[in-house]
Amino acid sequence: MYKALINTLVVCSFIIITHAQAAMPKSQIWLAQDSERGFSVQPLTDKDAYHNQPLITEVGVYYTKEVKAQKQSQTDLFLYRFDNKSHTNLTNTPESEYSPTIFPHKKGISTIVVEQSGEQRLWFYPEDKSQLPSRIFEHIKPVGYHAWGKNEDVILFILGEPHSLQFTNLSGHLPKVVAKDIGRSLAYNSARDIYSFTFLVDGEQWFATYSSSTGSVKKQFRLPKSVRDYTWFDESTLAYAIDNKIFMRNIDAPKSVKLWRNLQDYCDTDITRLSYYDRTLAFVCEQ
Repeated sequence: MYKALINTLVVCSFIIITHAQAAMPKSQIWLAQDSERGFSVQPLTDKDAYHNQPLITEVGVYYTKEVKAQKQSQTDLFLYRFDNKSHTNLTNTPESEYSPTIFPHKKGISTIVVEQSGEQRLWFYPEDKSQLPSRIFEHIKPVGYHAWGKNEDVILFILGEPHSLQFTNLSGHLPKVVAKDIGRSLAYNSARDIYSFTFLVDGEQWFATYSSSTGSVKKQFRLPKSVRDYTWFDESTLAYAIDNKIFMRNIDAPKSVKLWRNLQDYCDTDITRLSYYDRTLAFVCEQ
């Protein structure tokens, strides 16, 4: 259900990353499933390290995990497969990778890589391990997050003062600044052909959408400042967390806010990341 929405949802940590950094904040990924048999919640990872940025898909859950070596830390990208319940390191490099995203043009994933120089660029990691990873853009940096749209279009979170949302295509030609002072959560809604993001306007946080066909930004509704991440449930409904509760909101009727689930029995701190697919929610609980 709504599979096309999943390919470009990005749920990422906002950090200015440094190579071989010290131990990262601990976090745990959970799976909450709503089915005919009822509602069930199960841990996907341990809680002894940084497990974050889940992307749930038909085959499993991609996520970012802290890997320690020689008393230093970095991150690799992992995949938990639903069919055999295995966790596989997809990158296994000395660099840190973040924000796993399905790459729509070849088999593999796109990701933010913290290169040896400290620059953050967008890379492609092919599914075929006989092929080498490669930069997608040489000149666009520093990239924090991204979301792919239709054709070869992409929006990028570019770090700066303030951070900006930029729109371009696979050629990387002349990125267009769409908005400034944006939040970390970017997505593409294929059913409506719109990108979504959050940004600050006069001190208030707004959920907004961008149409590449019209080149316009639309402020949809205000969000509490504590909200940092969201996920689309379907073409009209999105969900976000406040503390350890998940709320739903329809973009066509934004004044109605509904409590979807209270997850305090599983997360007694804050839920910081969300990704939804086929009646299953992956969420991150801070430790």
